[in-house]
Amino acid sequence: MTESRLGREVARTLRREREQAGLTQQALAARSGLSQAAIARIERGDRLPSLTTADRLLAALGRQLRIEVEPLDSHLDAALDEMAGTVLAERIEVLRLDRITEALGDLPYVLSGGTAALLQGAPLPVDAVEIAVRWRDSPQFSALLDRTYAQRWNARWQEWGGIHTEPEEPGEHRWLTRYGELRARMCNELPEPIEVRLGERTYPVEPLVEVEVTDRRTAELLSRYRRRLAAATGEAPDGSAG
Repeated sequence: MTESRLGREVARTLRREREQAGLTQQALAARSGLSQAAIARIERGDRLPSLTTADRLLAALGRQLRIEVEPLDSHLDAALDEMAGTVLAERIEVLRLDRITEALGDLPYVLSGGTAALLQGAPLPVDAVEIAVRWRDSPQFSALLDRTYAQRWNARWQEWGGIHTEPEEPGEHRWLTRYGELRARMCNELPEPIEVRLGERTYPVEPLVEVEVTDRRTAELLSRYRRRLAAATGEAPDGSAG
């Protein structure tokens, strides 16, 4: 389990228990002795609390921490199963893809990574809109980030904000905009896109064969999805009979 996944699990658990107890973040802060701001960061998944802090917060809710283990990466199988049962239009709505692409305006871009795979029929877990943008379009991209009140991911402090938003500045190319999270792969030239039409909209999308070269995480998820699909259908991962 990666730290980011662990942070999301802690965030969901804490928020669920607090809401079931009928408490606001301020009320939990008063009970636990932590600040409301600290609790908010934990519940957003921006900060991974220490075991002592997590135990303290849960104790304030009349709960206690229990640690379990599971096979490595088993959460990926559960996520793939969940996505396989979700309608694509619903996933697009959750990502707020249309709002973000509308905000991109006339910025030259191509949808990439997990977003590209999702739009081409692979039911992968995707939690941010991913795009490819040319370095020479950085000034236009920066202006867009300003218009959407974007905050850049600060890997050092594991939170949003506190660093310059411009792509040229050091740091991960992740921003939290007013519409949702946006991730960019900065490149010299855009990949040659294909057009994917869904309903009334057409999206410029990086082909899967290119995604598997440029995005290792998505390539690994695609490989895992194909192996599971092959096992379920009795075929080899390349589509031949098993």
